[in-house]
Amino acid sequence: MTAPTQAPAEAPHTNAHIDPAARIANTGFVPVQTRSERPHSFEPADFGAPTGREVNWKHTPIAQLTSLFEPAEANDGVTYSVSHEQYLRPALARGTAPRGEFFRPEDVVSAVAWQGATDAMHLSIPGEEVVAEPIVIQIDGQGGRADAHLVIEALPHSSATVVLRHAGTAQYAQNVEIIVRDGAKLTLVSVQQWQDDAIHAAAHQARVDRDAELTHFIVSFGGGVVRVNPNVELAGSGAEGRLYGLSFADAGQHLESQVYLHHKGPHTTGDVLYKGALRGASAHSVWIGDVLIGPDATGTDSYEANRNLVLTEGARADSIPNLEIETGDIVGAGHASATGRFDDEQLFYLQARGITEAEARRLVVLGFLTEVVQRIQIPELQAELLAAIDAELIGVEA
Repeated sequence: MTAPTQAPAEAPHTNAHIDPAARIANTGFVPVQTRSERPHSFEPADFGAPTGREVNWKHTPIAQLTSLFEPAEANDGVTYSVSHEQYLRPALARGTAPRGEFFRPEDVVSAVAWQGATDAMHLSIPGEEVVAEPIVIQIDGQGGRADAHLVIEALPHSSATVVLRHAGTAQYAQNVEIIVRDGAKLTLVSVQQWQDDAIHAAAHQARVDRDAELTHFIVSFGGGVVRVNPNVELAGSGAEGRLYGLSFADAGQHLESQVYLHHKGPHTTGDVLYKGALRGASAHSVWIGDVLIGPDATGTDSYEANRNLVLTEGARADSIPNLEIETGDIVGAGHASATGRFDDEQLFYLQARGITEAEARRLVVLGFLTEVVQRIQIPELQAELLAAIDAELIGVEA
């Protein structure tokens, strides 16, 4: 399968971007097992509606996402506000660079968002500029359907932090295209604090160039079904990618991230850590982590891990780490996954020192999740997230 070097001005109804093998794989007859082999297309019809047999859909409640399988009609389900409007550039039509410079939809929802978003928001950090304050993009759901494509670009040797904040309710199909140019440093934090009936499926795709750094956070607390899948390519020599995630699933919630880190250039560094807590009947989290160390990625140093803490009966965490290595000349690579309940020894230790069982449980969960919160270098957001975790912990069962 060969992807085009430039996105089409208007993605035609054609099979040009999806090869026959990928088409067969998408029907379920020849299962696609590795992330790098998944089909790509700008046309939703090339994917068709998921059946649940596909490797990238078999853990997802498809019936709850059907509204996202066709473009939004009015596309007015959310509103946007940006804290630092000076970094906004004119909206990008399909085929207008840098939109589509790297981004290639790899599922039907992403292709729908590509087609449905006639204009893409373009946030660009000028070269050499260091932005001291976080740039906040507030995305407020208005109860309807919406498609979106956001392009976030850090020009050479710039530095910035961008926060995407999602609130309210909507049925929201979203693409986020991230380009970190040579020597730039970008932190992106996507916070999902939707209302309980919100549906949000997002594809984050990033390319990190020579000696550039991307730190990427997914924080999911609210929403009925939230599926945010980051795909990061460390393309340039010396590129660094740090991908962190934090989730807390309540009864009836489905929170999902399928993470892909592709070491493409030499001497790249990757660190993936996702942590989640689950409480309540039918609370469900899904984490699938794929790391590919390509044949030219000599000198790679990479590690991925997922940790889940199940707080009550009836909650379920699916965790699947995968690692592909196509060169033997690396510094190191590894992966790990663990899902468990409260550590009785920790609880006994705390209770033996006069702490009540309820408070001991609260401290254990806070200590477990705080590791990720502390990596977000925004004090106000750190405090807010810790307060949100505390609020989630009210009523944790013994």
